[in-house]
Amino acid sequence: MTASKAAEPTNPSASLQNHGVPERLAKHTVRYADYREVSREAMTPMMRHYAEVKDQHPYALLMYRVGDFFETFFQDAITIARELELVLTSKDAGKTIGRVPLSGIPHHALERYCTQLVEKGYAVAICDQVEDPAQAQGPLVKREVTRIITPGTVLEEGMLAARRNNFLAAVVIAGEYWGLAHADVSTGEFLTTQSTDLEALAQELMRLQPAEILVPTNAPDLGALLRPGEKSDRLPDCLPAQFCYTFRSQTPFTKTEARQRLLESFRLRSLEGTGCDHLPLATRAAGGLLEYLEDTQKSTLAPLQTLSTYAITEYLVIDHQTRRNLEITQTCRDGMYHGSLLWALDKTVTAMGGRALRRWLLQPLLSLEGISARQDTVEELVTNGSLRQYLQQLLKQIYDLERLAGRAGSGTANGRDLVAMADSFARLPDLAALMNHADSPYLVRLQFVPPELEQLGNVLRSHLVENPPLYLTEGNLIRDGINPQLDKLRSQVTADQQWIANLETTERTRSGISTLKVGYTKAFGYYISISRSKSAQAPDDYIRKQTLTNEERYITPELKECESRLLHLKEEIHELEYNLFIHLREQVSEQVALIRKVAAAVAAADVLAALAEVAIYQGYCRPEMVSGRPVFVENGRHPVVEQSLPAGFFVPNDTGLGSVVSSADQLTPDLIILTGPNASGKSCYLRQVGLIQLMAQVGSFVPAKSAMLGVCDRIFTRVGAVDDLATGQSTFMVEMNETANILNHATPQSLVLLDEIGRGTATFDGLSIAWAVAEHLATEIGSRTIFATHYHELNELASILSNVANYQVTVKEMPDQIIFLHQVRPGGADKSYGIEAGRLAGLPASVISRAKQVMGQIEQHSKIAVGLRQPQGEDFTEEKPEEQLDIFGS
Repeated sequence: MTASKAAEPTNPSASLQNHGVPERLAKHTVRYADYREVSREAMTPMMRHYAEVKDQHPYALLMYRVGDFFETFFQDAITIARELELVLTSKDAGKTIGRVPLSGIPHHALERYCTQLVEKGYAVAICDQVEDPAQAQGPLVKREVTRIITPGTVLEEGMLAARRNNFLAAVVIAGEYWGLAHADVSTGEFLTTQSTDLEALAQELMRLQPAEILVPTNAPDLGALLRPGEKSDRLPDCLPAQFCYTFRSQTPFTKTEARQRLLESFRLRSLEGTGCDHLPLATRAAGGLLEYLEDTQKSTLAPLQTLSTYAITEYLVIDHQTRRNLEITQTCRDGMYHGSLLWALDKTVTAMGGRALRRWLLQPLLSLEGISARQDTVEELVTNGSLRQYLQQLLKQIYDLERLAGRAGSGTANGRDLVAMADSFARLPDLAALMNHADSPYLVRLQFVPPELEQLGNVLRSHLVENPPLYLTEGNLIRDGINPQLDKLRSQVTADQQWIANLETTERTRSGISTLKVGYTKAFGYYISISRSKSAQAPDDYIRKQTLTNEERYITPELKECESRLLHLKEEIHELEYNLFIHLREQVSEQVALIRKVAAAVAAADVLAALAEVAIYQGYCRPEMVSGRPVFVENGRHPVVEQSLPAGFFVPNDTGLGSVVSSADQLTPDLIILTGPNASGKSCYLRQVGLIQLMAQVGSFVPAKSAMLGVCDRIFTRVGAVDDLATGQSTFMVEMNETANILNHATPQSLVLLDEIGRGTATFDGLSIAWAVAEHLATEIGSRTIFATHYHELNELASILSNVANYQVTVKEMPDQIIFLHQVRPGGADKSYGIEAGRLAGLPASVISRAKQVMGQIEQHSKIAVGLRQPQGEDFTEEKPEEQLDIFGS
């Protein structure tokens, strides 16, 4: 049953209070929310235009420019006042309407407030004045929606995280097939892919973490923006609910419409070169995304890079659970950057490099050639320390060229942006000279500086002042000697200003009043001030303009004429400087593609220099990457935990997997059963192996004395579990779901890291599941696996299966305590020391004592008899377990 909707109160005041409007305002306001309920004929002209614009953008908060403010009305005003904690007031909307809710923000604070709204998942339509109010004809200044800011279309520097991408994505689903396109309008990246398996779509979205996802639908309410956590029947079940979704019409997502839009936008005759000519769903997603950008960005659409296609199988696949468990970009417990792998490795010195490192960590390579090229560059920078240091010094002087180019291409770059670009271009020749003798691939790319950018940098530096103002209409942008007309106007302004500067001396002499002063106020302009006691001595041509308590203020015809001329000259100067600046910005926009190409090379060099620095200071080695299946690591360390501990405290350990001949001339197993006490470091060891493999395929050096690694197609982890209350799943169910995903997708080329499978249910059930999972991985899949467990019975697998080995995390037993040695050694443990872990955690002494008594009774009276199937085909015998002792009985 569904509850019926309560009727709206007939009292307007009560209605308003129900929607959060204060009582003081509710008494004077007729309509609380829906502008569509109000008669348009009864509205004032401005409110009528507001309603017309709102009709066109019903799902965006409409910021309507009125003087020095952006104002919102009706329900938008109530929403903004609530979300931004602003004062809610009211405005007269017409004689028969009364007052309607009003909330506004200063125009210069638009970016700050829009940032807060976009972070909360709102779209904001900017309706700005597009003509000079002084030249407006008719009752209204002309206004138009110049841009719609949505979570995925942000361009403003202050609204973006400097070191991570802000992706807009579009999804097209047809049965089990799907197409996905994503773009970052601030950097110009534009990619698309197509695949099967809807679970893979969800995982790819989790990797990208898009700020907004477009979903085509033919249902009503097109354009509605579904904020994170909100539910809608129109959202396909396969799409994760934690993202922001926007529903769009199906039309721009049809193959014909999408294909034509892509061809026209990139001026192509065929999509063959983009790689998506035979990927219809990818094409549809890309075309629909491009239409959305054109619709929302209006004339400020930043040029995107030519569409390119990728396949998720071209990279090491890391699902969401593995990214979470390995803490690649944020920690599991609290989602913090500090303590993640990215935190440990990010020594980049540019925002471009920071974003690139994040992308590399989330999308490691499968190509040995690509990995080797990155390793070669890291090795050269490790070997040549001075080269690395000089490189990083130069990179620090290069600004975020990717996003600067985007703002220039969209027509939103200001003077400071172009100066930053000019300064960055000036560093490129120095960078090329530094790399003159470099040999590695990524450094060689920096040896060539496009002459177009050198020339453009010279033009920008010669035209723009060193410290231009923030706003383009205030003048003081262009240097002297650039434009003869500008120099002439400035000369006239200087002459008039000098005349006014000399006026006080001239008038004192002429009038004989030694206390006469010349002043200026923004509201009144220039004036001559004489004390009231001497006002009788004012010359006859003085014209009184203002009388104050102690003085009289005058103007003269000459002063008024000079002031008027100055104002006119400054307006001409500002307009001329603005036009000259726009021309410069257009020159930059013509080179956006070239700038982004250089920026990509700089960003890659920054990442590799950062990895080299970490390798030097943390003592990393270059892993040997081979085409087989080995995972051999000598004295491996956890890259994050090691940095969190004092130097030398971390205990290194070896790892051998994948049937590789070890130093002891023995074959290493496919599956390791790892036993040992609680809190001894098993989970750390698992993550350590996974992170070393991931870092190696990124192209980084790894924290080990030596390493030989085969390329993995996927890394799977199941380390710890939590309740998923949103879907009603218990800890054990989450564990089983993750385990099922691993068993259904792992291959012999995969690396599987499992921790405590089966511990969320009864002992017999859990042991049975753990045994079956381990056996399946070793015999059916053959993936390289480390299986950490407290089920010591699993050690029996090593005597049954030749590719399974037992290892343990060792401890040192003392009379009254144990010491965790954190050393992984061959052999299986037969104790878990859980009670000792509880003591270390701070359990009361009485609880520890009682736990030891109970454990003694269990060890004395209880044993498990479970038949275990032999893989060679022996008869399977099942014995009934003994009845468990009631240890709490008498």
